[in-house]
This record gives sequence, structure tokens and C-alpha cells, in this order.
Amino acid sequence: MVKGSPVTANGAAGKRHSAECVGEAEETVEQLRAALRGAGITLPSLRVDPLMIGREAPCPLVELGRCSVETAARLAVLLPGRGEGKR
Repeated sequence: MVKGSPVTANGAAGKRHSAECVGEAEETVEQLRAALRGAGITLPSLRVDPLMIGREAPCPLVELGRCSVETAARLAVLLPGRGEGKR
């Protein structure tokens, strides 16, 4: 490897970075799932986006997924701004 050159997605540092990001993303998803469960809300599709796991950058995305209108309304009430159309 040339000194100062970036590590590719196949390089050891890239894999380590990716593994750390995936672990952090999975932990965050579990924390969000637990918080939502505590509020009586379930997002069945909540997960780490599997298409992003193999990439070094950007770090994995969290896929919130689809939910019913009732669940969306409950989320809107719980979130700051209370679903009042604030942007």
C-alpha cells in the first residue's frame, strides 16, 4: 500500500470501520425498538439496511420501514412538535 493512500473497502481498516459501524447501527436499532416498545409502538420493518452493510462509507442506514396510519399518528403525537406540521 502506498503511504498516505486511502484504504479500500477490501482493506483491513475498511472492514474494521464497516464492522464497527454495523455493530453501532444494530445497537441503535435495538435501542430504538425498545424505546418504541415502551411507548406501545412496533415498527415491523425496523432494521439495519442490508444493502448498506457491505459498504465502507457511508456507514449503514437504519431502515424504519412501513407502518400503519394508526402507528404513524401515534408517532406524530410522541415526537417533539406533536405532528403540527412544523418544519
